[in-house]
Amino acid sequence: MPGNPEDHLDRRDFMIASLATVGASAALVANAGAANAQGAAAPSAGAASATVYTGDTIAGKKVVSGLDVNDLEPGRKHLLYFQGVQMPTGQYWYVSVTVAKGAKPGKRVVLTSGVHGDEMSSVQTVQTVMNQLDPAQMSGTVMAVTDVSRPALESMQRRWPNFGRGADLIDMNREWPGNENGLTAPSRHAGLLFNRLLRPNADAAIDFHTGTTGFEVTAFNIGGMDVPEVKAMLELYPVGQIFDNHVYPGVLHNAFMDVGIPAFTPEIGAARVLDLKMIPLFVEGTMNVLKHYGIVPGPMGRTGKDVNVFVGNSAFPVLATQGGLVEHLVGLNDKVQPGQKVAVQRDSFGAIVAEYTSGVAGEVTGLRSDAMAEPGDPLTFILFHRPTPEAGETYPE
Repeated sequence: MPGNPEDHLDRRDFMIASLATVGASAALVANAGAANAQGAAAPSAGAASATVYTGDTIAGKKVVSGLDVNDLEPGRKHLLYFQGVQMPTGQYWYVSVTVAKGAKPGKRVVLTSGVHGDEMSSVQTVQTVMNQLDPAQMSGTVMAVTDVSRPALESMQRRWPNFGRGADLIDMNREWPGNENGLTAPSRHAGLLFNRLLRPNADAAIDFHTGTTGFEVTAFNIGGMDVPEVKAMLELYPVGQIFDNHVYPGVLHNAFMDVGIPAFTPEIGAARVLDLKMIPLFVEGTMNVLKHYGIVPGPMGRTGKDVNVFVGNSAFPVLATQGGLVEHLVGLNDKVQPGQKVAVQRDSFGAIVAEYTSGVAGEVTGLRSDAMAEPGDPLTFILFHRPTPEAGETYPE
């Protein structure tokens, strides 16, 4: 593949995480609760340690620039806006905050979505969970932020449109924990949210995502199963796959992990649509997590054991070598063997110009949904397990 492979994949919304990176993240997790290794994650001077109301209201909802859920009245839901970074006009990007404050004290769980602006199923999953909660019956607090990257969501695109140095698109899920004094608006926005809203109110966190535009994924979760509390949460979801990997720094769930807060990332199907078959699986799993922490009462629903969840620690990418129309020969969750043909590609005359095979035994976890591809585009990702993950791991996100 011409050029730098890491840069090439990043342009297609995938990142090669080196083994050193994974090891470093795992080391941070193993020492959860120790001093934060990334100085930017520490709250800046003046960061709010209590709820700060700006005095503004939007559609009848109060605006805060800092939040401590302990300040809120128990036994009810609270709808707020959080004041994020400024726009070029000097106005602010606001994100919506829903807090279900239980009648009794207990654990605090944070649910986020909309870090990428094209991920609609993640938003509805969080909304559905919050709509099911009855604070009068809860012990603890659940806080939801469904539109983290507001400017990206406004145009339903993956990345934050940034104009500080000319037109640029910044992936906000490479910016965490952010920096309130950072060089870009997304970095500052991430710092404000992490320091003043998310981190102070979390005993555990779940950051919901989907596949990216043009690439569909199955129902799976990403997290490090060597961390007992993360493993316990991952196994409570009735979804078919778990990607047991710490992936790389810069993603939101790892920012939580680096400050000792157990967290992971669910992935819910295709971008830009509502997957009404997958969403209930993640709602059920999330309600299981809230029951696990004693926040809501009731028996557990289905878990990974009920669906024979497949666990892998690596994802094998099949990349296009030609340009043309792609025909998949396998489906999501299909089991494949080394050498098995998984796709063919045809040119403008209908002739087959490339055939693609799996290099591993595993399960299909992602497929390109755009019908055409150029050289270097990921066509298929296959989740599999190897004794020691190697440098150059890739995964669908």
